[in-house]
Amino acid sequence: MSAKPARPHPYVQAWSESDKRSSLQRRNSRESSWTFDGTTGRPVRSPKETMEMASSTRGEQEVERRSEQRSRDDEIPAIPREKDGELKHEEAIRTSFWDPNLSDPSAQSADQTLSYTHSTDTPELQNQPTEEAEEDSPYPEFLGIIMSILLPGINQFFIYRYPNVLVPGIVAQLMVHPFGILLAKLPREGGRKWVNPGNWNYKEHVLVYVMANVSAGSAYATDIIATQKFFYNQNWAWGYKLLLVISTQMLGFSFTGILHNILVTPASMIWPATLVNTALFNTLHSRSGPKPARAKSRQRFFYLTAGVMFAWSFVPSYLFTALSMVTWIKPTSQVINLLFGYQTGAGMSLLTLDWGMMAAVGNPLATPWWVTGNVLGGFLFFIWFLAPILYYSNTFYARYLPFSSARVFDDTAMTYNVTRIVDDNATLDVSAYEGYSPVYMTLSSALSYGLNFAAIIATLVHSILFFRQQVWHNLRNPPSRTDIHARLSSVYPSVPGWWYLSIFVVNLILAIVTVKVWPTGLPIWGLIVAIWVGLNVISEIIVGAMIPGKPVAMMIFKTYSYITTTQSLGFIQDLKIAHYMHVPLRPIFLAQITACIIGSITQLLVQAWLFNNIPDICSSSSEKWWCPHTRTFFSASVLYGLIGPRRLFGAESLYRHLNWFYLLGAVMPLLTWMMARRWPRWGLQFVCWPVVFSCVSLLPPYLPINFMSFCIIGFITQHYIRRRYFDWWSRYNYTLSAAFTCGYALCIILIFFTLQLPKDGKVGQSIQDWWGNTVYLNTLDGEGGVASAAIQLKDGEKFGKSPI
Repeated sequence: MSAKPARPHPYVQAWSESDKRSSLQRRNSRESSWTFDGTTGRPVRSPKETMEMASSTRGEQEVERRSEQRSRDDEIPAIPREKDGELKHEEAIRTSFWDPNLSDPSAQSADQTLSYTHSTDTPELQNQPTEEAEEDSPYPEFLGIIMSILLPGINQFFIYRYPNVLVPGIVAQLMVHPFGILLAKLPREGGRKWVNPGNWNYKEHVLVYVMANVSAGSAYATDIIATQKFFYNQNWAWGYKLLLVISTQMLGFSFTGILHNILVTPASMIWPATLVNTALFNTLHSRSGPKPARAKSRQRFFYLTAGVMFAWSFVPSYLFTALSMVTWIKPTSQVINLLFGYQTGAGMSLLTLDWGMMAAVGNPLATPWWVTGNVLGGFLFFIWFLAPILYYSNTFYARYLPFSSARVFDDTAMTYNVTRIVDDNATLDVSAYEGYSPVYMTLSSALSYGLNFAAIIATLVHSILFFRQQVWHNLRNPPSRTDIHARLSSVYPSVPGWWYLSIFVVNLILAIVTVKVWPTGLPIWGLIVAIWVGLNVISEIIVGAMIPGKPVAMMIFKTYSYITTTQSLGFIQDLKIAHYMHVPLRPIFLAQITACIIGSITQLLVQAWLFNNIPDICSSSSEKWWCPHTRTFFSASVLYGLIGPRRLFGAESLYRHLNWFYLLGAVMPLLTWMMARRWPRWGLQFVCWPVVFSCVSLLPPYLPINFMSFCIIGFITQHYIRRRYFDWWSRYNYTLSAAFTCGYALCIILIFFTLQLPKDGKVGQSIQDWWGNTVYLNTLDGEGGVASAAIQLKDGEKFGKSPI
């Protein structure tokens, strides 16, 4: 019995016949346009056809060269050129069909697809400095230590204030550059050699940026300390605080050693956000190289666009903050405020002119269009279509509450008073809870939890269906020298695995001491489970079920679970920047460890100073220092740690139907995968349900207008401009993104320190009180709270059901 022939890839099967027909048509078209030499009788091509043929020949030679190079490097047999049709097509499509970061094969010829798939230097990665660095120069300890103190300290200081200011790492990347140049000009005699190690080059710049960025944000565990102090009346010893913060910040670092060959080395692991930083490094350090005749240098382009954004940001951020005009039409109309309000409504105003609002969800200039398209589709369906239907049908008693808010409410539509259900040991008083009220969420919050449930399952199912072969291959055969960046960095020694193992063991011991010496209520086995779960919402549900009624244990469990993964991804992102910039791994390792410890201690010192010197901090009576992030953290501890998931999502609870989202998260990726195999021309391989569910679940705390602005700008830059003006896009897009981010951040910092912080914001009071800054406050959306709710309760009225 003859063997059954292998079935071709579905995409090859779907378009091979049409491709043959189009190839034959192109050949006939070329032959019909030929002219013939009267002496020899041979066809004579025009100069244009000759150039096209030469270009095609060079392209084929380049494809063959790259294929042979890949064969030598990775021991993969080269595609035989004599089988020019099927094998070449199928090899290209097999490697690119399921990866949305690669171009759609149907839009390219086989040679283009194969060239792009085997390419080691895609256009997105052409952001390398043309200036060589000194390989033997000392590392920039001085500037790195200074930045690892300043940036975490500043951000920790303002995290408890509203409005606050966050200084991102890219601002430190820009601001440290002139200081590096200045120090390089100082004499190097005596003790100044440590301050001035040598010429300022981009590799030193990368190290300083990594040290500034690794702990730039407020440490997640500091919210535990603040919540315990101000909401649960627990102020434990300094040793507890130090061990808690350092162990939570450092545990994630140990996993980067395992993930480096999977998430950093492969060329397909692009990490789009890092391209903004590499573009800025290139802009600041590149002084030579060929430039298109009609294009300005990147330096001039960067400074010009950053200056424009800096000047413009004064308008929407300070001079005229009421740029959402739709709610002005009928400020008392509940429907208008529900649909177009951007604080408590659905945010159908489409676009904001504030770059901070546009880039709140993510950087739209750096996010690939296939991601933005998934976010747009999910937002339109779940928030603009499904959510209003559920709201006006009074699902979950939604009409008694605003459409969108991060707060939790009781049955009188007032903010939930947690002090009424907590005993002296910071645990749930069941009788007090039964006599008070169940917890109610706004519809957007409830939908956010459901989408989080779906995202958890969708991520697992999507990864198994679409990427199981790639993951299994990388686990069995870690890639080596996969792209040009890995080859250039291979001359440096790698970080030994026992370094990462030592970091894990030391910080695990610190974590065990933390939960056992102090009465946290979290057992050691719970700590181990937390480290290996690594998910935010699911970790809250797990600890709420395992250790019910203990909010402190829940907060610590959630932090070790969620922040371990988050910190690990942050460390890996910095490693990817070092990978692109060809910086040795061992100095990066030491820089990250040093900066993380320094930043953690700095943040604890700043927090202690604030708590001892700011009156009424984190109190509802405080006008500026009311700790919005800490209050959000506290609300989560109430929902999952105090009340628990059984009362929220159990069989008899109000929100039990949200459990159906688990099934939705399993079914949708499966259907999409089956349809993509059956109808490969439909482009369903670009549909990513984990992105759809997880991004839309960010509402709240993000606002609806954040999503639409992000999607509109992303469509313009990553889809329209990239397709129509690719040369301009590949040269300036990421530089433009860095310029906008730096210009906006510098403007906000200047506004805060010169106009909002001095005299408690009384500087420029006339500007703050004029019509353009107050008109939006006179709408239902601007009033906040339950003012925009469809049903207004009278005094003494209640809604809902009894507590369970």
